[in-house]
Amino acid sequence: MHLPGRIVASLPDPSWVEDVGSIDGVELIASDLRSLPDRHDEIEVCVPPYMQQYDRSLFARMPTLRLVQVLTAGYDGLPEALPASVDLANAVGVHDTSTAELAVTLALASLRSVPEFVLNAQSGTWAASRVYDSLADRHVVILGYGAIGRAVAARLQPFEVRMTGIASRARPGDGLVDTVLGVEELAGVLPTAQVLIVTVPLSDATTGLVDDTVLSALPDGAVVVNVARGRVADTDAILSHAGRLRFALDVTDPEPLPPDHPLWQAPGVLISPHTGGPTTAFRPRAVRYLREQLRAYAATGSVPHIVHGPGSGKLSPHL
Repeated sequence: MHLPGRIVASLPDPSWVEDVGSIDGVELIASDLRSLPDRHDEIEVCVPPYMQQYDRSLFARMPTLRLVQVLTAGYDGLPEALPASVDLANAVGVHDTSTAELAVTLALASLRSVPEFVLNAQSGTWAASRVYDSLADRHVVILGYGAIGRAVAARLQPFEVRMTGIASRARPGDGLVDTVLGVEELAGVLPTAQVLIVTVPLSDATTGLVDDTVLSALPDGAVVVNVARGRVADTDAILSHAGRLRFALDVTDPEPLPPDHPLWQAPGVLISPHTGGPTTAFRPRAVRYLREQLRAYAATGSVPHIVHGPGSGKLSPHL
């Protein structure tokens, strides 16, 4: 049970404790979760390390644990590791800036043939003059119009594109897109989609969502940007359409991609090694977010953005 006025919260290491600083009613301690924390029987809120391995089985050995606050937008595999009494909250908004920035970068790099320029530089080749593709005037479909999708749209707005947002349910526009279509309407917009940017969370509903049917509906030369999760897209389908379509992938299935995987050599495929979140933009946004979440928990015993556990009703990922 949450006890107002006294909360012990664990952060990944002492530098996080220092950066988050003093919060009324909250005592911050450091634990990397590689072993059971010394005060495991007092910890009520636990923030696991970001981009580091830790022991998920430890959660079941913390009798007072009530909230796990991750520093990632995705949380696949975590609900299964938590006791039924523990809520799970994700890092809504923390990675929007970095991920949206990369999505636009990948789209521009693919359209403007940047990978070709890099290869030409290695051989000292000055390519023959030709007309290159521009992002301007393209129809961009953002598949997964949540927080990250909106951040992508905000950054695309100055590029003079036409945008369509796709979410789990249709809803009115927001000043960035005129309307947001439901996912059941995706097939209707694909034939005119020249850039498809995928930002959906990974769930049962989105696993394999970008399959052969979706890719077959795209016009020749379209660019598919995936900054979501690798398993959202069917790798065999990507390979079968590589060359006809262009792909800019920050995530792959499998991941990390083995050195001999055919995706490395597939025509028109640009791969970045899952770099959407870990940038210099992450830390200050994560610190601000943790302060907000911990203050909310200290005041109410709960936090916004619970995605699993008794505080969420049921796990229901959406686009």
